[in-house]
Amino acid sequence: MTTQGPTALVVVPTYDEAENVRGIIEAVLGAVPAAHLLVVDDGSPDGTGDIVRAVAAEDDRVHLLQRSGKLGLGTAYVAGFRWGLERGYPLLVEMDADGSHPADRLPAMIDAVRSDDGVLLAIGSRWVAGGSVVDWPLRREVLSRGANTYARFVLGIGVHDVTAGFRVYRASAVAAMDLDTIDSKGYCFQVDMTLRVDAQGGRIVEVPIRFRDRVHGVSKMSGGIVVEAMLRVTQWGFQRRFGRRR
Repeated sequence: MTTQGPTALVVVPTYDEAENVRGIIEAVLGAVPAAHLLVVDDGSPDGTGDIVRAVAAEDDRVHLLQRSGKLGLGTAYVAGFRWGLERGYPLLVEMDADGSHPADRLPAMIDAVRSDDGVLLAIGSRWVAGGSVVDWPLRREVLSRGANTYARFVLGIGVHDVTAGFRVYRASAVAAMDLDTIDSKGYCFQVDMTLRVDAQGGRIVEVPIRFRDRVHGVSKMSGGIVVEAMLRVTQWGFQRRFGRRR
């Protein structure tokens, strides 16, 4: 793309997000009018894909990648990244469809990458100074803070919110990864991607955000995904400490 093209591609995976998807599209394009948005929909039975298709027919910044079924968050992002790399977008953004990620922080996150060639990843972080969560029970906050502290210690990285799913990647960093080897899900996918960026030697910065729990719909997170993340973080930590860097 030329310098006059889109500043970034925002990849938004969906499954049964009919109540949320139109609002997230409006919020993203309102905050970053020069960006494009790709919805990767896993065959939502509630008609999410049909809503996006109708919006895309009216706005050429909106795109739909329709998949045949529920294939998982990690594979949705990988599919979206491939789509974006094939079309030459300079930045690739991860963002949830449920409204938990504040679109008004996108300009700051994008600028954090664009303004410094050494930065490969900007993370919208809940757990740095200025970051916060809204409407979370104490138990959930303690669990998230504890999991991130554990990951930071075991993996030996300085990222405070390594499980965060609101991110801006420099496309060249994603292009340098072997995307075929990414099979992680949920929180584990975010940790995996962070390690792959860290292995390239580029800087990772954290931009504080105010994270709000979803209002509509049901969370797709399960206990199995949390267990997978803890087990794989431990495995990766041993590999990094004993000389097998990711």
